[in-house]
Amino acid sequence: MKIALLVTLLLCASSAVTAEDRTSSKLDNDVRELQRLETVWNEAHEHGDADALERLWADDLEVAVPHMRVLTKADALGFAHSGRMKFLRYRTSDVRVRVYDAAAVVTGRLERLRSIDGKEIADDWRFTKVYVRQPQQQWRVVAFHASEAAQP
Repeated sequence: MKIALLVTLLLCASSAVTAEDRTSSKLDNDVRELQRLETVWNEAHEHGDADALERLWADDLEVAVPHMRVLTKADALGFAHSGRMKFLRYRTSDVRVRVYDAAAVVTGRLERLRSIDGKEIADDWRFTKVYVRQPQQQWRVVAFHASEAAQP
């Protein structure tokens, strides 16, 4: 009887560890994928790749950045396709990824240098990006918000 109880306890403990390991592994995979998508986002902006951005953005995307009205996906894509603005530098730092089941929040600092209508403009922002896991397990950005970073 004692041996059967001991075996049962060991099996329960083993399956709990395995489930925890699977959860941890899935979380690690999600974080890695979101970090990869952050690189895709940055490179797409820097290279003017509107098609890559379109694949990253959910249909109900909302973009709120300083000195602009709130943009929808159609607005942002129209602007990206226009070629009016070119990014000379688009770099993030202090990036933090947090995953909550089918949603994730990515925060960090964004420093970019852009050229628009022949003028160079530098931006130093703090950003928040919200991803949602959509069908086929693909992450899409549903919201991007940026504000001026505090200066030392």
